[in-house]
Amino acid sequence: MAAVWQCQEVTSPSTAGAVRQGSLRELNLAVVLRRIAAADRPPSRAEIAAGTGLTRATVSAVVDDLIVGRLVAEADPAPRTGAGRPARGLVLAGDGPAGLGLEVNVDYLAACVVDLTGTVRHHVVRRADLRPVSPADALARLAALAADARAAAARQGLTLAGAALAVPGLVDAGGMVRLAPNLGWRDVDVPALLAGDRLTEPVDGVPPLVVENEANLAAVGELHAGPSGSASFLYISGEIGIGAGIVLDGRLYRGTRGWSGEIGHIPVHPEGRPCRCGGRGCLERYAGQEVVLAAAGLAGAELPADTAATRLADLARAGDPATLAALADAGTALGVAVAGVVNLLDLDTVVLGGGYAPLAPWLRPPVVGELSCRVLTAAWSPVTVRPAALGARSAAVGGAASVVRRIVDRPVGWLAAAAEASLPR
Repeated sequence: MAAVWQCQEVTSPSTAGAVRQGSLRELNLAVVLRRIAAADRPPSRAEIAAGTGLTRATVSAVVDDLIVGRLVAEADPAPRTGAGRPARGLVLAGDGPAGLGLEVNVDYLAACVVDLTGTVRHHVVRRADLRPVSPADALARLAALAADARAAAARQGLTLAGAALAVPGLVDAGGMVRLAPNLGWRDVDVPALLAGDRLTEPVDGVPPLVVENEANLAAVGELHAGPSGSASFLYISGEIGIGAGIVLDGRLYRGTRGWSGEIGHIPVHPEGRPCRCGGRGCLERYAGQEVVLAAAGLAGAELPADTAATRLADLARAGDPATLAALADAGTALGVAVAGVVNLLDLDTVVLGGGYAPLAPWLRPPVVGELSCRVLTAAWSPVTVRPAALGARSAAVGGAASVVRRIVDRPVGWLAAAAEASLPR
């Protein structure tokens, strides 16, 4: 929008032409890079020109800029099938910018690096019960984990171009965590607490740190990593708390204030168990990880988040009666809450993520059972219920992936930063 206003205020024809020329270059860079990113196989320059309507000369110049900026690389040529030299395809480069995904959850911290191709290059989970820890202390530990991730990226020739932090709670547009009940956080200014820690490199148009609800970031990761055709779905993150990310027509729905998706606090028994949020009968009190562990006879086992679901899955696979009953009860409660969301939004897919992903074989049948009898359209349009493609690490991976997607959508910022970095000091 700023560039448009500048064009209106400029009086010099030569300056106006330069602005328009810069805007056109920015658009062409984005069009070509998105075309390469979305292709099923490496497209040639000629194929990009034919598919976008740009001239071959324009495509060639844009591709050269993208290659110099380490956003695109030439693939090995296909085997020759006739006369002439085979055209070289183009792929996203794996040695340029990368995204840093971070997560603070109730009993763990995580850091993840994803390159431009979507490949996970670094992923670490640090176990820690963060409920008795102050927000400043928790974020200081996270900053140390981020520093290790940055060093790992540098060793692989990658440059961290931005970071996204997943938090299990209500996050406003400025990164303020208004409420994270399971962490005991209220009105925590996360960007201010991390202001002294240089997490990433400055890149025009890519915020150095985005703070977002963990289920929302996990849903973004699922949107790009999941099966093709899943443009609208409900992503449910099952940890100690339960959150949801809502994707409608390929876009994350955040709500008016960015607080959508608090499915864990939908009441499934209005006069039921008290919840940390102050309400009663919330889904979290019937299908949250701690509740399921207790029902399975594992209360007090102090299983960390990255092994609790695996332990439950092992017991269920072995036919343990208490575990099977606990998962059946959790799935039933989950199905009741999900049915209301599906009826409201007309979704055809539900994704079980976080700690629910490895438990999907046992949670899915009761969820489907509730959907079948509670969703009005289920008789002729059944709802698909499946585990997350990224499994339990969706939030950190989705956060990192959201950074590189911003670069794909607007590569000019990265190219400008790369050019500036190459200048002699």
